[in-house]
Amino acid sequence: MKQIPYYSVRALDRALSILNALAEQDSEVGVTQLSEGLGMHKSTVHRLLAVLERNQYVEKNPADSKYHLGWKPFELGMRAVSRLDFCDLARPCLERLVKETGETAHLGILRQGDIISLVNAESQRTLSTPSTVGRRTPAHCTSLGKAILAFLPRPQITEFLRTHSLKPYTRHTITQASRLKAELGAIRKRGYALDNEEFEEGLLCIGAPVRNHAGKVMAAISIAGPAFRLGGEATAALARPVVEAAGRLSAALGYRKEDVRRRLVRERFPSGRNQKQ
Repeated sequence: MKQIPYYSVRALDRALSILNALAEQDSEVGVTQLSEGLGMHKSTVHRLLAVLERNQYVEKNPADSKYHLGWKPFELGMRAVSRLDFCDLARPCLERLVKETGETAHLGILRQGDIISLVNAESQRTLSTPSTVGRRTPAHCTSLGKAILAFLPRPQITEFLRTHSLKPYTRHTITQASRLKAELGAIRKRGYALDNEEFEEGLLCIGAPVRNHAGKVMAAISIAGPAFRLGGEATAALARPVVEAAGRLSAALGYRKEDVRRRLVRERFPSGRNQKQ
């Protein structure tokens, strides 16, 4: 097999290392922290961040001049995921979930505060929810949205609450930021989210997060059905197969909890230190 030649373009290598560093952080990062962590001069980091920001690969918080990833890597990643047949990987998980629960199953991603439905597997029951592929729904009052929001880095949750109106859709919709923040904390503890008639009267949904190979939540799986069928004592029993389905899809995407844990340890406690360049 022909060996691929190794080329190094210093500025490009450095820019990519900045993107990788931002991707691994749970909060926004300043120039000084990036400079020290990557072993680069602050002026070099600042110039590269300016170029990346201009091209929408990173975004700067005007309040404290710290940086986080922009939407461009997400858009490129979603295009790559589509080529890796992400939806094809998800479909068997959803179909199995329908068999296990009898309810319609959904897969969605978070985009600009809304959930975009990618794949559905429909229940054969007479009373069931219809297909929603391509539909946008608000994140704050859907199980898919809350399942993703709950596992975002805390600064991203804070930014979401600051920039998005918690519009009421039913009398059950959570419209106070403090209440939604508390709800997201409860979701992190139990591992799944509920939409208990918050988006539509009479509809109850149960959602769980899907992680990629790096352990980042990239989507969510849910089931949806009448509240009288999914509510009460049935909720906890139905949540288990939802969480298991999300776990199977995460595993198909390369997520291994122990591998991610070991990688984080290596990154936080490196054996050597980078030299200033």
